[in-house]
Amino acid sequence: MLSFKNTLRASAALALLAAVTGTAQADWRTTVSGASAEPECFRSWNEETALWQHEAKDGPYRIAVVNSFTGNTWRIQMLKTLQAFAETPEMAGNISELKVISTGTDVSAQIAAMEDFINQGYDAVLANAMSTDGFNRVIRAGKKNETLVMTFDNVLDTDKVMQLSSDNIEFGRLQAEFLIEKMGTKGKVLEVRGLPGISVDLDRHNGLRAILDKHSDIEVIEVVGNWDDGTAQKVVADAIATHGQFDGFAVQAGSTGALRAIMDAKHPLVPIAAEAENGFRRMAAELKSEGLDVISVGYSPALGAIAVKAAVSALQGNALPQLMSIPLPVADSGSLKDGQNFWSNLDDNFFTPNEFPPCNVNFTAEEIMSQDVK
Repeated sequence: MLSFKNTLRASAALALLAAVTGTAQADWRTTVSGASAEPECFRSWNEETALWQHEAKDGPYRIAVVNSFTGNTWRIQMLKTLQAFAETPEMAGNISELKVISTGTDVSAQIAAMEDFINQGYDAVLANAMSTDGFNRVIRAGKKNETLVMTFDNVLDTDKVMQLSSDNIEFGRLQAEFLIEKMGTKGKVLEVRGLPGISVDLDRHNGLRAILDKHSDIEVIEVVGNWDDGTAQKVVADAIATHGQFDGFAVQAGSTGALRAIMDAKHPLVPIAAEAENGFRRMAAELKSEGLDVISVGYSPALGAIAVKAAVSALQGNALPQLMSIPLPVADSGSLKDGQNFWSNLDDNFFTPNEFPPCNVNFTAEEIMSQDVK
């Protein structure tokens, strides 16, 4: 801990630095009070979330999006939705260049790419973070260069950058509460997790287990499905072959593959808490008459598009929450309806909650799937 004398010396040094470098950096972002711009779209995570206002820049803007993993259909659909939104009349006049790249599962490669875009003078650098930490260098570079650094979907363990996601702890809680309601407080549950080490997977797991672990007679077996149908189908099939019958399933994503494995194994139709892939919802609707009971918690691929909208708004000088929350659309066996929350004429891999009208993100499946992922 710094002594009082050292604290004074540090304060004096900071004052001297401010005198030398000017006040622009200090004024570039301020914490303000009041309401967020477009609060129906940019909703604060909670009452304690800070409201930030960045110094307005003249547009149009150069925006870079540094995605990480692309090995599942949600990520591909997210990037297509983001690109389609950037081409709408609302955004086209505000964006002079949109650069989208994917760096894979190497965190250091993602960090290096973000720093490169900052050094190239991009106005905003957005990232779907591959890890919850390790980005301090990027955060410092963004502050130094007055570049808006923002994360979405997978967020960082920091309050130093603007972030946007959905409450994935709540996602896990919703699944767990459904399973408890349907199967009771004893039995064996198979948990199909997502991509290891990423905040979405960790939060969903923690939300699920916070409920299930309260009941000592519930046994949870974990497998890793990587949010991918093929992987989930294999690991669920292997788990059934190894452990026998389960009393419930909790699947983060890869839900269509997981349900196919259950059907192929002729496993009893026990409660399934899953994601919102079109194929899963279609199959669940067909199997309702045979006794299948499901909850399908949506996690919208529109998050990337909303992040682009937030970045443009922040660059224009509008006040926005440091951490923004996008609601989770939920369907269950009783509310599944063809043409409303699933589509029998669409690909099984399409994630159904692709629209978010409060942010003016409204696309048909055909408009999304016609995009080429950069």
